[in-house]
Amino acid sequence: MKRAKVIAEIGCNHMGNMEIAKELIRVAKIFCEADVVKFQKRDNKFWATIKPEQYNAPHPNPVNSYGDTYLAHREALEFDKEQNRELMEYCNEIGIEYSTSVWDLKSAQEITELNPKMIKIPSACNNNYEMLQYLCDHYTGEIHVSTGMTTKDECEEMIQFFEKNNRAKDVVLYVCTSGYPVPAEDVCLLEIVNFRNKYEARVKEIGFSGHHKGIAIDVAAYTLGATTIERHYTLDRTWKGTDHAASLEPEGLRRLVRDLRVIEKALTYKFEDILPIEKVQRDKLKFKK
Repeated sequence: MKRAKVIAEIGCNHMGNMEIAKELIRVAKIFCEADVVKFQKRDNKFWATIKPEQYNAPHPNPVNSYGDTYLAHREALEFDKEQNRELMEYCNEIGIEYSTSVWDLKSAQEITELNPKMIKIPSACNNNYEMLQYLCDHYTGEIHVSTGMTTKDECEEMIQFFEKNNRAKDVVLYVCTSGYPVPAEDVCLLEIVNFRNKYEARVKEIGFSGHHKGIAIDVAAYTLGATTIERHYTLDRTWKGTDHAASLEPEGLRRLVRDLRVIEKALTYKFEDILPIEKVQRDKLKFKK
């Protein structure tokens, strides 16, 4: 089976601090041995125009807020294009892949200029066809797409869109439930089987983006055929912010990577009836007729 690609989703868990962001990158690479770190990019003023009631109001959970309004909160956590360039250069320097989710057209344009190997479309924006069209036309890397809070018809429409643009084979399509955190009964892992049956031959691969607790579910997702595994990641789950509590700390991410590497080796068929490791035991223990 294909080697699992593990994405440590930093998102905004850097709390708007470049040094914390770089520490998250270092720990993901050196201690956790993840393959990719992922941030997120938003044009907050654009979002304030289309969701003014949300963005002009105080944060719904004030204890996690970094500003007087939700817009001020989002702006405090936002890195601009040049800061993202700095983060990508730092990733290249220490040998881990950089990526980011883009939430709107302007963000897609700015990150496309940086030309990372992959760009992520979050579940909230997978129906923004203006943004998707821009990426199809101007970005040549992998397009990773989450499908939380997305109907089956919307998902099919989206894949057909990528097919019409001859980009479906660059798409990594994620099974995802949008909740923070998600209880086990709402993870719906068998959707990976449905996605493989319906889309595996049409896209590059199937992924899994989890917002649950623990790491057992991710290992099961890989066993079911999701070859890209994405998890939120932080240095301290008690830090201020909405995503920390649903994130893995370094030891959890490290164990996830460790377990996936073990499962990769175990997911094989026997290449002969009696393996070499069994032959000595057979001679010693097997009943002889």
